Amino acid sequence: MNKTRSKIILTSLTVIIAISALYVTFPETINAQLEGNIFATHSGGTITTTGVVIDPVYTTTTDPEYTEATVEFDPMEYLREFNYGTVSTLPDGTTLREFTIIAEDDQIMEVSPGIFFNVWTFNGTVPGPTIRATEGDIVRINFINNGAKSHTMHFHGIHPAEMDGVFEIVGGGGGQFTYEFEAGPVGVHPYHCHVMPLEEHIVRGLYGVFIVDPKEGRPAADEMVMVLNGLDMDFDGENNFYAANTIPFYYQNNPIQINTDELVRIYVVNMVEFDPINNLHLHGNLYNYYPTGTSLVPSTFTDMITLSQTERGIMEFQYEFPGKYLFHAHKVEFSEKGWVGIFQVTDNSEDKKLAEKIDHGS
Repeated sequence: MNKTRSKIILTSLTVIIAISALYVTFPETINAQLEGNIFATHSGGTITTTGVVIDPVYTTTTDPEYTEATVEFDPMEYLREFNYGTVSTLPDGTTLREFTIIAEDDQIMEVSPGIFFNVWTFNGTVPGPTIRATEGDIVRINFINNGAKSHTMHFHGIHPAEMDGVFEIVGGGGGQFTYEFEAGPVGVHPYHCHVMPLEEHIVRGLYGVFIVDPKEGRPAADEMVMVLNGLDMDFDGENNFYAANTIPFYYQNNPIQINTDELVRIYVVNMVEFDPINNLHLHGNLYNYYPTGTSLVPSTFTDMITLSQTERGIMEFQYEFPGKYLFHAHKVEFSEKGWVGIFQVTDNSEDKKLAEKIDHGS
């Protein structure tokens, strides 16, 4: 007993001495950590936080003239946000959809409370904007690289070799390139930077979704986009967080509102790096699944799909009963590290009855 007590006392004294030595050696640094730091990017943007900034590129500054450089990202807004571009008609009657996409690599996102990460972005978010067109449209992407590193945009799909975004490297500091191709095939496709080291450019956030609708359209539905992604916070080649649309646990803490007897269509794309598979399980229901979305006929009726990197598809389902229903990775490690959400299903039958009673002629 006396030996144990002596060890405890000795350990406590060692810790106290170590902390005291740190205060003597680095008093200003420790006080700054307690009071909050201003972290500056190489381009002059900053963020002030008492949390942890996971990135060795950032250095501390006390200059009050710097402005905030925090990424503003709302996963609920991103869920149902589609970018159809600026639309015009070419002389031959073909629809032209024009987009401007800007790459940056000095932004910071709060990916978990008090945890900030240097993300690389397309148009300021991770994932980048969901680009949408109809099969046969001409898609023109005016790409501007405002980052410090070289970047490109590589679209999955069918297009000429010079539009593939692999060998046409776009330099930083304002480099530009115009991608132009015919939208196709029908389905849901990822786009991402294709500059080496590729895994770094992807895991940092340079990716997004490209949807090509069939000319005849799809049945009306409550449509959503879910990009399954992971974040390697300590640069060891293993993800520390997992999510649908970047922020761990977001849709668990902020359930997605849907209605009973209403068709839900989800465009799901797996962009998790380092892990060979990911999956998506839906509670209390099954869904029709269209791999890559290239067929208008579902391949299976299931409650779970397994996806490799950049594998994707379309899910369609509707709930009969109201209530809360989980959706998550059935790889438990992923769900326990953030890849989990809830659908809050509302019974809209009463609303329908009320609407039928309204005399629209009055």
